[in-house]
Amino acid sequence: QVQGTIFPAPNFNPVMDAQLLGGALQGISCEKDVLIDILTQRCNAQRLMIAEAYRDMYGRDLITDLKENLSHHFKEVMVGLMYPPASYDAHELWHALKGVDTEEKCLIDILASRSNMEIFQMKEAYLMQYNNDLQQDIDSETSGHFRDTLMNLAQGTRMEGYADPSTAAQDAMILWEACQQKTGEHKNMLQMILCNKSYQQLWMVFQEFQNISGQDIVDAINDCYDGYFQELLVAIVLCVRDKPSYFAYRLYNAIHDFGFHNKTVIRILIARSEIDLMNIRQRYKERYGKSLFHDIKHFASGHYESALLAICAGDAEDY
Repeated sequence: QVQGTIFPAPNFNPVMDAQLLGGALQGISCEKDVLIDILTQRCNAQRLMIAEAYRDMYGRDLITDLKENLSHHFKEVMVGLMYPPASYDAHELWHALKGVDTEEKCLIDILASRSNMEIFQMKEAYLMQYNNDLQQDIDSETSGHFRDTLMNLAQGTRMEGYADPSTAAQDAMILWEACQQKTGEHKNMLQMILCNKSYQQLWMVFQEFQNISGQDIVDAINDCYDGYFQELLVAIVLCVRDKPSYFAYRLYNAIHDFGFHNKTVIRILIARSEIDLMNIRQRYKERYGKSLFHDIKHFASGHYESALLAICAGDAEDY
């Protein structure tokens, strides 16, 4: 059972919410608690209705008002919650590609984990918001086999639901050879299989790979390749196996490696809040012994911390 932490609020009244937000934002000092109480306790579709009611009521754009009244990471959380999922992915990809430095890990997180439909919607949103083609931007801002693999994922052409046991051993053999030979051609074969076969097929392929090589596919990739190409291949494998575990691992690294990588934490919590954040929390606790709550409390503070914890949702024993 895959589940998020944010659900549609019962007895929802967008006009009343818009009024409360207007009061909180127009006051002498911005009432941040009101913003947290409303925006983290409504699902995305409801937030969009609130934004519409807000525009009707005040003749102003809610996102613009949030940007003007808030600052730092708290602003990123509140504004991020206001984007529809595809637009949020597009927004994150645009900044990852067009910022001062390319943020490869953001590209990996998004493109390795989204379904064909999510990728299609994200490309549409990207074109609408930035008047640019996502694949052209990936092509111009990244390079090598890393770029080729991202380009393949961005096509959104993965087979769905189809599995053919008779070809699993053959695919596994190709992967095994690709880890041995490491030629350009082998790298192409490797990424073609990982980007285009269905998740069901890849489950069998990874099992066969273990049988043939006596090694787990992730270990084999780590041994044979390096850099962002290697990270992307591993991310695809981990997402095939269990997306919540992948995101738990990414959150843990974002929180513990080199301090607190705020952008990653914010992006994952918002993007997964209505999909599988509850499962991610469970995997996090199982794997790392401390709850996600505990670690966020330890590293974040103030209204920013409150907003992240509200998105995580959960029980007192998680603190």
